[in-house]
Amino acid sequence: MSDCLFCKIIEGKIPSKKVFEDDRLFAMEDVNPQAPVHLLIMPKKHVATLLDLQDGDSSLMGAVFPAASRLARERNIDRSGFRLVVNCGAGAGQSVFHIHFHLLGGRAMLWPPG
Repeated sequence: MSDCLFCKIIEGKIPSKKVFEDDRLFAMEDVNPQAPVHLLIMPKKHVATLLDLQDGDSSLMGAVFPAASRLARERNIDRSGFRLVVNCGAGAGQSVFHIHFHLLGGRAMLWPPG
């Protein structure tokens, strides 16, 4: 999508602090971190929200979890615990409409989140 911020980052048109990339996913450091470790994991395919996923996107979404596990181990938050969050819609805090998962760790996480 030509006006999508994350699509432009994935294409290399906007710089980022990339931490992982394969043929389906891209991950980077969040520019406004909410924890000592705050990474964004996103598919390279543009999908605006969870509600826009199609039946054929199951394997793509399934690839997120092994990538998150790998990044959690690399960032040494696998033993202390981490959170993987996806926001759906503006009311839930989604500000960029390209589906992405927040990998958060390195501090205690409160429940319920606010």
